[in-house]
Amino acid sequence: MAKTFSISGQHYLFDVQTFAQVVLATGGEECHYALLDRTTQGVIDDVANGVSDLGVIVETSETAQQLNEVLAQRGLEFVELITSAPRVALPASHPMVNKQKLTLEDMEGWPYVYFDQGSDAPDFFYEEALASVPRGKTIACTDRASLTELIVALNGYTVTSGILVGITDGSALTTVALDTDERLQLGYIVRRGAAISELEQKFLEKLKKNLEKYAVFN
Repeated sequence: MAKTFSISGQHYLFDVQTFAQVVLATGGEECHYALLDRTTQGVIDDVANGVSDLGVIVETSETAQQLNEVLAQRGLEFVELITSAPRVALPASHPMVNKQKLTLEDMEGWPYVYFDQGSDAPDFFYEEALASVPRGKTIACTDRASLTELIVALNGYTVTSGILVGITDGSALTTVALDTDERLQLGYIVRRGAAISELEQKFLEKLKKNLEKYAVFN
């Protein structure tokens, strides 16, 4: 019988790396796997509707309560794997790249690039920490490659988990600590009461190891 496995996730790199590692380790003559990059709403819909087994998302200390209320209404729950500190992602050539720590005020005047969540999405669906802070220059995009290219081309920035390792399109960016008390909860969503399959468990164990290895905590 062919193995099936589907993961939906926000536009982060750590789930891509983990997914690839699990697929390579699992093998099999016949399999049907899927890794789906989605908006936050898309991840919720995929897991709630059974399109995906798990959804990899990031909550922030600012958005967690409201997001968890939405998840509960859809019969889902969020399981935290680790907590990390948000960082500013910017090009290696950026004038601010050698700073030990940055504030959002330091980045005023530079283009802020972020993932569009759709016109009807509430503020707490944004993937980036401190997304609700007003900014003078903002650029929305819908995929990870475009975000990276725009940041490099425009000397822009975004606020991220800082986990950019292991995947080619993360190499053009570097990260600097962000001066904030905000924290990120990195984890996954699952249907409440659903059994975790052996393949899903392998993915989650590998994901946690990768996050613990590469996440920045200050």
